[in-house]
Amino acid sequence: MLKMFRQSLPLLGALFCSAAPAQVRPAQVHSTDIDVAVTYVAERGKIAPSDCGCFWLQGGSLDTALTFYRGLGVAANLTGGHNDDIASGVELDKVAFMLGPRYTVRASDWWHRGTSGMMGGAAIFGEGLIGGVHSFNTVVPTAAGTAGAASSFAFQVGGGVDVPLGKRLGIRLVEADFVRSTLPNGGNDVQHDLRLAAGISFHLRP
Repeated sequence: MLKMFRQSLPLLGALFCSAAPAQVRPAQVHSTDIDVAVTYVAERGKIAPSDCGCFWLQGGSLDTALTFYRGLGVAANLTGGHNDDIASGVELDKVAFMLGPRYTVRASDWWHRGTSGMMGGAAIFGEGLIGGVHSFNTVVPTAAGTAGAASSFAFQVGGGVDVPLGKRLGIRLVEADFVRSTLPNGGNDVQHDLRLAAGISFHLRP
């Protein structure tokens, strides 16, 4: 028995040495990603809740996002739009700023590591942002008559897809958001808009 034990010592030592490195693993490091997008924006709105009175605001947006833990992060969006004929002789300019959480999935991690090509490096994100909207250079119905500007709370829920063209540069292939605001409209003072965007994106990693 003693002889068998002595003969097994080298084997046990080899197994211990090979297992030890596998047990001591460095803590996972979560990288911080910064994404910036400059986009063209088209937003479908309407004047009042009854008849459609629909129109499209056209403009642009600056969108930034900081992803810091397993796809979780925070995003900020500044959007401006204009329409020169929402009603007879009535224009509308609108600016919105919103901030909130965003979750981003890199397609290469979602499908399998090592996926190559443009779509393999695509980033798919979803978000929920809150903030405010300001309309001006227009006619706003009020209890006292009309005003030229108004502001309200707003939020948006949606997401989009960024496709890389290189290490840093890419395109925002599409972004679609549902936007709700409460600007005065002479009816229920609620707007449910569809916002579509596409443009150029930049992916940075400090």
